[in-house]
Amino acid sequence: RIRPCSKEPSTSPERIHDLSNYINSGKALAIILGILLSVIIAFTLGAIVQYIIRIIFSFEYTKSLKYFGSIWGGLVISAITFFLLIKGAKGSSFITIEILHWIKANTLIILALSFIFWTILLQLLSWIFKINILKFIVLVGTFALAMAFAGNDLVNFIGVPLAGFESFKSFIAEGIGNPDVYSMEALKAPIQTPPHFLLIAGIIMVVTLWFSKKARSVTQTTLDLSRQEEGPERFESSYFARSIVRNTISISNTLKAIVPRSIQVKVNKRFNRKFYNQRKKEQSISFDMLRASVNLFLASILIAMGTSLKLPLSTTYVTFMVIMGTSLADRAWGRESAVNRITGVITVISGWFFTALSAFTVAFLMALIIHWTGFTGIILLILLVLFYRH
Repeated sequence: RIRPCSKEPSTSPERIHDLSNYINSGKALAIILGILLSVIIAFTLGAIVQYIIRIIFSFEYTKSLKYFGSIWGGLVISAITFFLLIKGAKGSSFITIEILHWIKANTLIILALSFIFWTILLQLLSWIFKINILKFIVLVGTFALAMAFAGNDLVNFIGVPLAGFESFKSFIAEGIGNPDVYSMEALKAPIQTPPHFLLIAGIIMVVTLWFSKKARSVTQTTLDLSRQEEGPERFESSYFARSIVRNTISISNTLKAIVPRSIQVKVNKRFNRKFYNQRKKEQSISFDMLRASVNLFLASILIAMGTSLKLPLSTTYVTFMVIMGTSLADRAWGRESAVNRITGVITVISGWFFTALSAFTVAFLMALIIHWTGFTGIILLILLVLFYRH
């Protein structure tokens, strides 16, 4: 609920009690739970999908790709088409209502034709031009993940300044003059973001990511925690991580006693890394192209699906947990490295919540300073930011 601002003292018990009316705690809790749920779903699906794909193709996937690679590529690109283009079309400003209705009425036909087209095309490209199907899938998946990030992060990035700009326009249009009695009811109405705003925001995001050292550090942390081979670990072990590993080994031993020995032997053959280790000597890679295709495909469709359904999720959290799930399914976490990597995952996740709590606290303090000091406080905060940045 949005109420007019007031400069009156707010220390009375009644006003302190009314603080809950200014924070939509129910919605905030739903967002937090939604993000937690998305993390669990991303990790679980990443592990399940990667396990199935690895069983089908194995680490020595060259022969399997000749027969099933085009089918996998057709499935991936068709799914990306559905979640990014078909599901994402309803939020586009340049697509008419008639086109949306036509897409909705013919969704199954579009998906079927897309699957057939891409499967045949990829097979022909593989036969005639000897194109690596996995490289093509990774290229499309990279584009899809970038689109999914843009559809989610770009909106979050531009949301706050756009809300401020729309509030300013509404305030000027109403001509009230006194901001203390201005109610922001106008923000309850749907707002169509101008395309040039999105373009400018996109350029800012691209430039920031390209030159950001922090972005490279985050990427390196993710690669270190998901790499296929053993090696130096960035994180130390912890009691909680050791407990998780012990319990997981206990569950694994129980399952081994139930599953027939012949099935275990066949499954273990699919996870033989001899072929991967040979490629690893030739080029420095953290994991193979097959897992990369699953990472990009699954992360992009989960983000696109959550965005289209207007579900609260974090693109970074979802992508990170998909990568962790696929690395677990690929048996990248050995007994020695599992403890360190679980500690790393826990550290990263706890860092997210610490960042959220810090942002909440700093935003509260800044609002309090501006409320008490007015324009002087704004100038001081701007100077503080400039001093901190330089």
